[in-house]
This record gives sequence, structure tokens and C-alpha cells, in this order.
Amino acid sequence: MRIHCLQHLKNDTLGSIGTWIDEKEYKLTKTLLYENSFFPAPEEFDLLLIMGGTMSIYQEEEYSWLKPEKEFVSKVIEAGKPVLGSCFGAQMISEVLGGKVTKNPYKEIGWHTVRSIEENIEQSPSELKDSKLPSCMFPEFTGFMWHGDTFEIPAGAVKLFESEACPNQGFIYNGNVLGLQFHPEANRQWVRNLIRDSGHDLVSGKYIQSEKEILGQESFFDSSRNLAFSLMNWFEEKCGQEN
Repeated sequence: MRIHCLQHLKNDTLGSIGTWIDEKEYKLTKTLLYENSFFPAPEEFDLLLIMGGTMSIYQEEEYSWLKPEKEFVSKVIEAGKPVLGSCFGAQMISEVLGGKVTKNPYKEIGWHTVRSIEENIEQSPSELKDSKLPSCMFPEFTGFMWHGDTFEIPAGAVKLFESEACPNQGFIYNGNVLGLQFHPEANRQWVRNLIRDSGHDLVSGKYIQSEKEILGQESFFDSSRNLAFSLMNWFEEKCGQEN
């Protein structure tokens, strides 16, 4: 399987998703947006990963690469390619599909419970019900968050997840485009990198955990790895690949 990644921060590794890719020995290419905005043709890869970022989707004047990146993502979705967007990546997918991205009432940082909206899937077209999303995502799980913005569920997409602080935690579009406000890639080193670069965000807040609280949750790191691997196995099936 050929995987292309849009990376927005130098230290934003792929975490557990990268471990999965390494173990499978799949081909990985990247566009490093902080260096350039060169994008491959959609037919050159099977799966697109859109990772997180400390910037906001609407800051096109500050980040000149945002507009061409959005055009590229739109082209990839139109081509019918499977796409996974994490946090900033999910916000980008939402905007590309016509949704709005705005400030969330609360900043949400740390490990938080995510609830699945199973009734939405049951009321969806048969192709979505047959998508068989990973069982570890139902009926609820713990996801790692680090965001201040939130996305609308775009027209034609189905809301999948919510949390107490942020009603829109995830959606699926066309059966193979998944936008997740949380970070399935979060492993211990990935989180340490984020704390090192953005630790100034760890202020007092209703949904903001301390560094000690975040790093002390060993079981959550284990379940996050399971989530990342389950998601990538799901996308592997979508791409019709076998190891």
C-alpha cells in the first residue's frame, strides 16, 4: 500500500500510525508543508493522511500553503481516495467539504472520553453501515485531544463521535473519508514532543489536563495504540491491500 502524509509541523511524527506503517513495510511519502507545498497526483498513492498542526484552517494569510493544500485535498476526495484527517486534518476535510471551522467554547487537552453516535450509522446508507468501523470505537473510548477549534459536520457526511467539551469529534464521508478531532496517532513520544513544543497551552481549564495527568495514563497509551492499529487495518481493507 502506498501512503502519502501531509505534515504541518517538524516534530509532528506519525506516532503509532508510523509504527503500523513500519511493521507493514508499506511505502510512505510526505509533503512537509513547513518546507514546501509539492503535492503528488492522486493516482500516485492509495491512502492520504492529513496530520495535526498548531495553526488554524482559516489562517490563509499567515500560511501561504493552506490554499493549495485545500485544493489538493479536495482533488483527492473527488478522486475517491481513502483519507484520514486527525485534528487539524479533520478540520481541513470539513472546510473542503463546505463545513465551517470556528473556535470551540473550550480548549480540550489531554485524555477525554469520546462517545460514538451509533444511531447515526444505523440511519445511514447501507454502504456506511457496511463500513465496519473498528469495534474499539463503540460505544465509547478514550481519545487524546489538543485543540481549541472545532469543525462543522459537512453536508453529505455523517457525525460519528462527540465528547463533553466538543460535540463534533468525528465524521465519515463517502464511506472512506474519516475526520477525527482527536489524535489516534498519540503515543508517549508523540505526546512528549507536543508538550515540549506547545506546553504553554497547559493552563488551568475545565478540559485541560496537566503534563503529569497526561503522561501518567499508561493504559490510555496502550488503548490509543490499539485504536491507531485498528483504524489503519480498516483503511488497509478499504484500499484492498494485504500484507
